[in-house]
Amino acid sequence: MMAKNNAGYLGVSEPISLSGPTEKDLIQTAEVEKFLADAGLYESQGQAVSREEVLGKLDQTVKAWIKKATRVSGYGEQFVQEANAKIFTFSSYRLGVHGPGADIDTLCVGPRHATRNDYFFQCLHDMLAEMPEVSELHPVPDAHVPVLGFKLCGVSIDLLYANLAHVVIPDDLDLSQDSILHNVDEQAVRSLNGCRVTDQILRLVPNIPSFRTTLRFMRYWGKRRGVYSNVIGFLGGINWAILVARICQLYPNASPSMLISRFFRVFSQWKWPNPVILCHIEEGPLGLPVWDPRRNFRDRGHQMPIITPAYPCMNSSYNVSSSTKYVMIQEFTRGFEICQAIDENRATWDDLFEPYPFFELYRNYLEIGITARNEDDLRNWKGWVESRLRQLVLKFERYTHEMLLAHPHPRDFSDGSRPLHSFYFMGLWRKQTAQPQEAEQFDIRGIVNEFKISVLAYVHRREGMDIEVSHVKRKDIPLFVFPGGVRPPRSSRTAGRNSRAVSRNDVTPDRHVGNPLETESWSDPQSAQDGSGGYRSTSLLPSNLSSRETQNILNGHLNLHTETVEHEHPGRFLGSPPPPGDNAVVDVVTQPNSMPSTSNNGGPTNGLGICFNSSQKESEGIRVNNLVSSPPAPVDELVSYQAKPDNKNGPTHGSSLEGCSEMILGQTCNLSSHGNNHLKHKAEDELEPLELACPSVRATPASTVQRKPLRLRLSTLPQPKQAE
Repeated sequence: MMAKNNAGYLGVSEPISLSGPTEKDLIQTAEVEKFLADAGLYESQGQAVSREEVLGKLDQTVKAWIKKATRVSGYGEQFVQEANAKIFTFSSYRLGVHGPGADIDTLCVGPRHATRNDYFFQCLHDMLAEMPEVSELHPVPDAHVPVLGFKLCGVSIDLLYANLAHVVIPDDLDLSQDSILHNVDEQAVRSLNGCRVTDQILRLVPNIPSFRTTLRFMRYWGKRRGVYSNVIGFLGGINWAILVARICQLYPNASPSMLISRFFRVFSQWKWPNPVILCHIEEGPLGLPVWDPRRNFRDRGHQMPIITPAYPCMNSSYNVSSSTKYVMIQEFTRGFEICQAIDENRATWDDLFEPYPFFELYRNYLEIGITARNEDDLRNWKGWVESRLRQLVLKFERYTHEMLLAHPHPRDFSDGSRPLHSFYFMGLWRKQTAQPQEAEQFDIRGIVNEFKISVLAYVHRREGMDIEVSHVKRKDIPLFVFPGGVRPPRSSRTAGRNSRAVSRNDVTPDRHVGNPLETESWSDPQSAQDGSGGYRSTSLLPSNLSSRETQNILNGHLNLHTETVEHEHPGRFLGSPPPPGDNAVVDVVTQPNSMPSTSNNGGPTNGLGICFNSSQKESEGIRVNNLVSSPPAPVDELVSYQAKPDNKNGPTHGSSLEGCSEMILGQTCNLSSHGNNHLKHKAEDELEPLELACPSVRATPASTVQRKPLRLRLSTLPQPKQAE
């Protein structure tokens, strides 16, 4: 049942367009469905039946477990027979977009006497361990959402648990009712939220089959392009589902091929950190905290808020950092350009899914290698280290004031010649700025050392669990990361990039998204300065600092080792034409006083000594793409949807892209309605109650200073270990 509001539409604002698909759109939709089928994203009927049988066996297991737990708790035999527990599914399986071999996210709901620690993670764990059909049993009781992972009959299961205030769990339990959240702890609320959010999403989309096809497409695209991983700092399954659901609300009659194109168009121009919401955020009757940047200081620092639609509404994408947000905006822009080319018959869907050339984009990488004594220890150790990689990215951003950014690869790699080893990689680049200064640099050894100390503090760490962090240049990337263990020849990689039919222009997030929270501009640091020459406050700096104090923090001086470094950024190898050779520089970045200290003698700390600096040397034969590029065309279907001032109620404040009442770098969103006269009403601002997160400010014009290309080089004193 769809939850339409009083105005007759789904969501917090009117649809952008009610247009249906044309004959060409239907042909493209058939091509999309064929592409997904050829990619093997649909499971067979036999696999679907097998999953149903596994879920049935799991349901029988938890019902037997709850009776045993009730008996152990001292209840009478009659009460034991009435004891009940239920299994619910959520996420991709519940949404109907899972593929062959995907795990099943499940929730077990039990009565109040069956506590999580005493009965779920002990009694049920022991029962599963004794079952021959169960393998790879892996409890994680200390996680933000406690989970019991295992394989049942070869099918991966992630089992959450919530014990309600009920004495007996009824068979017709409805999780959508807010009353089930009475007298449960925070972990139970988070566990229940998975099912509640999934069911609410299905209620809030106008066409479930189109939603499922589009979501399946976008999930596969995100994995191919390396932006699918919530734990690393990109987007996870629920994030993609909410984004696609919002596009379905804005284009309720569109076919999947239309929705895919509109997805890239809208979110390449979205004004982050304005949140994406499917329904109005309500306080609720239970007093549980909800996402509200007006009241909660921590909510103001979120980069790409994607709010869950079920009470209590939370930001499902709090892991996103400045670095990962920038990468995703680039990918959305690239996707929009390719979709335009597909409409013009200049590209195919295969172009959209071209694998992300991660190991070709950067000149410098960090290699994080971990090892353990056995497979079980390595699996636990990997889970912990992977959850901490985001912290390393945030440390780079925090201690360098977002001058050094890191792009984490979303998966780990294994070297066949070194068993019980696993490797993660991060690409490193520096933000482009407009003011050349004297050669100065900063040292990140303290940051890496602090990261290693936090990782090694793992509560369940065992002997043999170790971690090493090394600097690796692009030419020295180990062969096991490449398909087939063969490094592509440089000439073929260059030819492949030049032969692509679609231009991949660099983008600047602030140029396209009009960040109201005032993160610094990627192309011009002047845009982060106020009229007095100081810097406006960001989420990284206290708001009570004066302009002079803030400027001193951002431009503090510290003498470190001087080395030549080579400037780069993630848009370097995306196929856009090179700018003139003298239009890019690297700003001077010095180690702030708050940066973790390295060893006293200046030597390498924990095997890593990496120094960054800028110099005025010109790099021979190397040009850096200009980050300032023209934004994509505004969303033309929103012209008549532009919000206008209301003389009675005063001027309209900034809204999200859907209202399009804000300026994109001085250009008003002039959007056309494609003949939909019924959409000539003023848009309901999607984010009006949340615009108080911070004051809106005016974008500063980009600097026209002529800049020289500088070399940026990473170095490390000890060389990375060679594969044995």
